[in-house]
Amino acid sequence: MNFDRRLLELLRRYPLPFALCVAFGTIGGGFLIAQAYLLSRIVDTLFLNRSDMDGLIRLLVIYATASLLRALFNWACQAQAHKGTLKIKQFLHHQLFDKISALGPIYSLSTQSGTLNAKIIRGVEALDPYFSQFIPQVFLSVLLPVTILAVVFPTDMITGFILLATAPLIPLFMIIIGKTAQKATQKQWQTLSRMSGYFLDVLQGLFTLKLFGRSRDRVQKISEISEAFRHATMKVLKVAFLSSLTLELVAAIGTAIIAIEIGLRLLDGSLAFATALFLLLLTPDFYLALRQLGTKFHAGMEGVSAASDIFSLIERKSPPETAASLAKTIPAAPLQPIRFENVGFSYSEDRAYALDSVSCDLEPGTFNAVTGSSGSGKTTFINLILRFIEPQKGTIMYGTTELSMLNPGEWRKLISWIPQHPYIFNTTLRENLLLANPAASEQTLVEAVEISRLSPLVSSLPRGLDTPVGEHGSMISGGEAQRLSFARAFIRNAPILILDEPTSHTDPVLEKELVETMETLARGKTTILIAHRLSTIENADRILVFDKGRITQSGTHETLLQSEGYYRNTLGSFREGSPV
Repeated sequence: MNFDRRLLELLRRYPLPFALCVAFGTIGGGFLIAQAYLLSRIVDTLFLNRSDMDGLIRLLVIYATASLLRALFNWACQAQAHKGTLKIKQFLHHQLFDKISALGPIYSLSTQSGTLNAKIIRGVEALDPYFSQFIPQVFLSVLLPVTILAVVFPTDMITGFILLATAPLIPLFMIIIGKTAQKATQKQWQTLSRMSGYFLDVLQGLFTLKLFGRSRDRVQKISEISEAFRHATMKVLKVAFLSSLTLELVAAIGTAIIAIEIGLRLLDGSLAFATALFLLLLTPDFYLALRQLGTKFHAGMEGVSAASDIFSLIERKSPPETAASLAKTIPAAPLQPIRFENVGFSYSEDRAYALDSVSCDLEPGTFNAVTGSSGSGKTTFINLILRFIEPQKGTIMYGTTELSMLNPGEWRKLISWIPQHPYIFNTTLRENLLLANPAASEQTLVEAVEISRLSPLVSSLPRGLDTPVGEHGSMISGGEAQRLSFARAFIRNAPILILDEPTSHTDPVLEKELVETMETLARGKTTILIAHRLSTIENADRILVFDKGRITQSGTHETLLQSEGYYRNTLGSFREGSPV
C-alpha cells in the first residue's frame, strides 16, 4: 500500500481515536491469548484430568469473562476507528467545498459535474475503509503477532521459530500482488470517474437529445463505458481473489507444519497435551492478523486511488489565495471608482488573451453597459470584477486600493449579481429571496416583491412566499425566475450592481418591465450591464464595446452612433429593440 504523505498528515491531524483503536485492539489480542490458554486448560481438565472437575466451573467463568472483554475491546477499537475516520471525512468535505467555492464558477463550469460529484461523495467515502480498517490493521498486524511470539517462545522454542520463519512470507506475497492490485484499482477509479461525468452530462442534456432525436445514440455509448467499468472491476476482483488464495495457502501451510511437529512431539511424550493444544489454538490467530492486513489492504485501495484526485483538487491554487495574507479592509466610503489599468487575462497558456490590454474607468454611481460580439471578452471582464479570476497582467483598482489586495469575501458583499440564468433552489420562495440577505425584514421582502413585480405570482401561490418552487424553479416560469433574481438584488442592496444579459430570453412586454425594474435598482449604484439589446443600453451613461478582448469603442449611445465601428455598423442592421 502506498502510504501517501498527505494521507498520513490527515492521520496525524486526529491521532487520538486511532491510537486508542490500536491500544484497544492490542488489549483484545491479549484476551485472545488468555482465551486460548483457558480453552486448552478446560479441554485438558474435561478429558484428561477429571480429578480437577471442581476447578472446571471456575475456568469456564473466567473463559466467558475473557471472551466478553475481548469482544468489548474489539468493539471499542472499531468504534474509535470509525470516530477518527468520520472526523477525517468531515475535514475533507469542508476542504473540498471551501476549495470549490474559492475556485469559483469558472472552475465548476470547466469540469464535468459527474466527475466533481464522484470526488466529493464517492471519493471521500472510499477513504473510509483505508482509515477505519487498513490503518489500524497495519499496527495490529505487527503488535498482535509480536505479542503471540512473546508468549509462544517461553512456552516452546521450536514452534516460535517456525512462526517467526513463516510470518514474513505473507507480507512478501502481499507486496508482490499488491502492486498489480493497485494499478488495477487506479484504472477502475479513473473509469468510474469518466463514467460518472459522462452519465450525468447525458442526463442533464436529455431534453436536448430528445428534441433532436439523438437520445438512442447515447445508449450505445453508455453501454460501452459501463462495460469498460465492468472489465476494470473484474480485474480488481481477480487480483483480490488471487491475493486471498495466496495468503490463505501460506497460512494453511504454516499451520500444517506446526500441527505436524506438535503432533509428533505429543506422540513421543516430549510435549504436554495442554501446552500442545494452547500452541495449536494460537497458530491460526497468529496468521489471521497478517491475513487480515491483506484483506483490508484491498478494501482500502480504492480510497488511495481516489485520494490522488481529491488532493489534486484541494491543492489546486485559487486566485484569491495569492493575496490572502495581504487582505485589506474595504474602504470606508463604499462607492469608489473601479479602474482597469492595462489588464490582460488568458484561460490557458496555449490560448490567446481573452482580455488584452484593457484600460477603463467605471465611475461611482454611473450606469455602464458592456456589449460586443460573442467571445469578445465581456464575461471575462465581469468575472475579473467579481474576483472569480485574477488579472495575469495589469491591475484593477478600487479607489486607491488594488482590488487583489482586498478580501474576496468582503469585496463580494459590495456586489449584487444578476446572472443570465438565475439559480433557484428547491425550497420556498421566501428562502430563495432571503438567500441575498438572511437578516432581511418582512417589510424588505414585501418591497422587493412589489418592485420586482412578483406580487401576482405570490398572490397565486397557495401558501404565498412559503410555497416551494421546485427543483431549478420548476413551479415558476423563466420570467418569474428572472424577477426573483431582481428581488434578490433589491434585498441585498449592494452599492455595485452587475447584470449579465438579464433580458436576453424575454418577450418585449417582460423586457420592458425588467428594464424599468433595473433602472429602479440601479439608482445611486455603480451598475455594469452586459447586454445585446438597444432598449437596455441606449440610456447608459457609458457604453463599452468589446472586440477580440479589447475595448474598441467607448462613449454614450449618441456618440457611438456618430463614429464608424462595430456599434454603429451592427446597430444599423437591426430594428430598434433587436440585438446589438
